[in-house]
Amino acid sequence: MELQPITRRTFLKGLGVTLTGLVVAGCERSATTATPVNPLNELPITAPDGAIRRLWEGGQRFVSNQMIRPNQTMTRRKELTKGQKPFATIFSCVDSRVPPELIFDRGLGDLFVIRTAGHVLDRAALGSIQFGVEELAIPLIVVLGHSSCGAVKATVELTEKQGKAAGSIQYLVDYITPAVREAEELPGTLLDNTISVNIMRTVESLAESPIIKEAVEEGRVKILGARYDLTTGGSQGVISKP
Repeated sequence: MELQPITRRTFLKGLGVTLTGLVVAGCERSATTATPVNPLNELPITAPDGAIRRLWEGGQRFVSNQMIRPNQTMTRRKELTKGQKPFATIFSCVDSRVPPELIFDRGLGDLFVIRTAGHVLDRAALGSIQFGVEELAIPLIVVLGHSSCGAVKATVELTEKQGKAAGSIQYLVDYITPAVREAEELPGTLLDNTISVNIMRTVESLAESPIIKEAVEEGRVKILGARYDLTTGGSQGVISKP
């Protein structure tokens, strides 16, 4: 099955419609899993499309409960003492139910993971992602949101009540609030729409970062957005900057 990056307009028009994504949701789960392996036949990835394909394959294994748990051996651990070469950056929510290495069935040294509540993009997160592009030449950035996001839900509720969050939690609310306002203009459930709009807004913010923008324009990097479903284990709605 082919991946289909879509534009912002198409994405927002199609909220609630299942799209081709990094993972096909709702597959039958098998009762078998494999022991950890070190897939020595995997070629190094230097281009965005190869990284997308590798994530997609790992996601399918996770959904169908056919994980191979690659690159989790002692041999791999020793290899990585010489340096790292992750093939994708995953910028995701901190939610404990959405661990990127597990849901994409990857191992040590494969993914460069940055996590904040509601994938709120602060300077530390942006600098980390830029480091991955500039210093590690990572060809793919995925902004990974998820269903039932607590940070987004809290923001929606506080926005409706015109309330304030405690302490620095308000920083998260301030970041997500524009997504709530935009989602209010869309048909459907406000929470679900806000989660999707928040993903898209983060993709757009990353695409405007000078270091990342240059890499995208040169074809060295792609930025995608995806939404993980807690029930099915699938990620739907791959989004790219048009």
